[in-house]
Amino acid sequence: MGKTLTQKLAGRASRIAHRARFRASLRHLHGPARCFAAPDQVVLIALVRDGAYYLDVFFDHYRRLGVSAFVFFDNGSSDGTIDRIRQEPDTAVLQSPLPWLKYENTFRAYAADRYGRDRWCLFADMDELFDFEGSAAVGLGGLTRYLAQNGYTALQAEMLEMFPEGPLAAARALSYSEAVQSFRFSDISTVSAVDYMSGNTGFAYYLRQNALPPGGAQMQFGGVRGKVFGETCCLSKHPLVFNGPGVQAAVHPHASAGVRVADIEGLIRHYKFASDSLARDLQIQAETVSEHGEDRQRSSAMQAQPELSLWSADAAADAGISRLQHQGFLRGSSRYRAFLAGAAA
Repeated sequence: MGKTLTQKLAGRASRIAHRARFRASLRHLHGPARCFAAPDQVVLIALVRDGAYYLDVFFDHYRRLGVSAFVFFDNGSSDGTIDRIRQEPDTAVLQSPLPWLKYENTFRAYAADRYGRDRWCLFADMDELFDFEGSAAVGLGGLTRYLAQNGYTALQAEMLEMFPEGPLAAARALSYSEAVQSFRFSDISTVSAVDYMSGNTGFAYYLRQNALPPGGAQMQFGGVRGKVFGETCCLSKHPLVFNGPGVQAAVHPHASAGVRVADIEGLIRHYKFASDSLARDLQIQAETVSEHGEDRQRSSAMQAQPELSLWSADAAADAGISRLQHQGFLRGSSRYRAFLAGAAA
């Protein structure tokens, strides 16, 4: 059933109020005020709140991939995050204190339009390390060149939850660098998939506006967090998007709209349980930042089982991209492999 005129007018008024509140809250804290990346450079866009713990590893990883322009949208950090970012060249910081849950899509989309129009934008959370086949050989420049040559405007990636062999509580004392070294294990034994255009994703409205490669694509859910905590988390995302004509970048935490999805997939190694994840989940609940309930599921389980571990006999150590492609977790492409071979020749 379609919306009534009254409902349409109310929705329009709500959107106008949402934008006005966002604009009134917006501050530019650091770096260039507008786009500063060259047309062939990738602009990394990250939301951050008290992310100082992650930044050394974050900068090192993404600079090695080939990122040279970093845009952070801060949501009220008080731990030295802003000062740490200011130490790095080619960075910019925007800030708004508005509720993350209600405005995170607005934060990302605004940063992408202000700094990444007609550029490749890489959306990354602070606890995510993005990777792809051939990254060491061709870097992001090679990847985006392949995508552009083949008419693709988005790369889908799958999130792989990383964890240690022992209890999660043991990670609380580790630096992020130490956690990345220690969290060698993953478990895809309970991952489920639905068709890309399925109405069961929760954001099919956006996905159905996208064009798929030959052979199609799927959206994956669950994994080890579903297995241990009962979460129905989505593992599929569009982290790399060309923000050009017709594209609606970052309209959802996991998707952009109006894009042509590539025939290959990237990998996001996710370190959600680095540092004190229990304390973070409890803080989120106290501040009512999130309403989806997953943080409550995790914190309840971890409080009931102080020695809780994600490790089981299904865990695999050091799973690489080739292995994950062979297992069907990631899509590969013979055309892309030929591109890599030509780049190496």
